[in-house]
Amino acid sequence: MRAKSRSLDGHMDIQAHFHTWGQFVFSVTGVVRVSTDRATFLVPPSRGVWIPAGVVHAVTAVERCELRTLYLLNPPADAAAWASNRVLEVSPLLRELAVQMARDEVEPGDAVADREAWIGQLILDELRRAPTLQLGVALPTDKRLRRLCEAVLAEPMRHASLDDWAAEVGASARTVSRLFRQELGSSYAQWRQQALLAEALRLAARRKPMQVIAAELGYASASAFTAMVTRTVGMPPSRFFGHT
Repeated sequence: MRAKSRSLDGHMDIQAHFHTWGQFVFSVTGVVRVSTDRATFLVPPSRGVWIPAGVVHAVTAVERCELRTLYLLNPPADAAAWASNRVLEVSPLLRELAVQMARDEVEPGDAVADREAWIGQLILDELRRAPTLQLGVALPTDKRLRRLCEAVLAEPMRHASLDDWAAEVGASARTVSRLFRQELGSSYAQWRQQALLAEALRLAARRKPMQVIAAELGYASASAFTAMVTRTVGMPPSRFFGHT
């Protein structure tokens, strides 16, 4: 295991690339977006994304952030779940262990001291124990639908209806609906809920009150927003956003 730290200014990009080791990335402060060819993940400080070896990904700082990245020669466990991207909760212990290992900046090829080995074993145990969150917004391969999805993620409230979004990419609402089913296995409404949840995470990380977040995302009341979050992630906003 190796670790690195990196500061990113707001809207700074790390272009698409891959690693021969698996990677777990999270921010100590600020919100970062991690994107692969099939999904995008908005990551506040209380969450992290596991990226298997060989998976091409890009990183964008939504705002100024302090990244910490763990590189693992082997996944934390043999389970098939580690063969794909996962969003994990970052416990206070995991955060501090990763921060400490990154501070030591042990490079590949360097001798590993007993202290780094002990920290590494604790990190592996914390990763295995970390709860998995059903987060992430699926992305399609169809070019028109991809443009539409990325536009929604950038400005989710710019249009109120699918007809308006479809017109923006030169397609009919019927065509777009069919593409959502074919490419992502969901309806536009189901996909949009995930996109709104990602935007809610960003707003919550900026300490905006729940009523304000609900209003900015077009919900008539905080209770309606609470129902959506609870239905989508299985927990109320007070718990889901509690550590962002």
